[in-house]
Amino acid sequence: MSDKFELTEEEWRERLTPEQYHVLREQGTERPFINEYDELFDPGTYSCAACGQELFESETKFNSGCGWPAFYAAKAEDRVKLTSDHSHGMVRTEVTCARCDSHLGHVFDDAPSTPTGQRYCINSVSLKFSPKEEG
Repeated sequence: MSDKFELTEEEWRERLTPEQYHVLREQGTERPFINEYDELFDPGTYSCAACGQELFESETKFNSGCGWPAFYAAKAEDRVKLTSDHSHGMVRTEVTCARCDSHLGHVFDDAPSTPTGQRYCINSVSLKFSPKEEG
């Protein structure tokens, strides 16, 4: 894991779009099915939109039908932090970037067709995709 990346709330607001700020810093959720990466399956790497830390590889991305990008594993276990989330009257596991503590989405144990059985349901707006270089 990289060194911690910390900014003031004012610096976060300057760095992020209003939608990114809402999701990444206020634990919001973007609308399903009409986001940038739900249906993108090109080879590459997905990084945190807030701090740039690499989080997920395209090889672990799958079409879960949930309306958000889904991955069955993080790039490395120390890249994301998992915490219990009791908001909205349910118990879920929140996924945050371990480097900057930005909210990414949630992980569920409901993906029987994946090697891990997990579905990291991640907001597109919290990610930046970098295509794999050919060669």
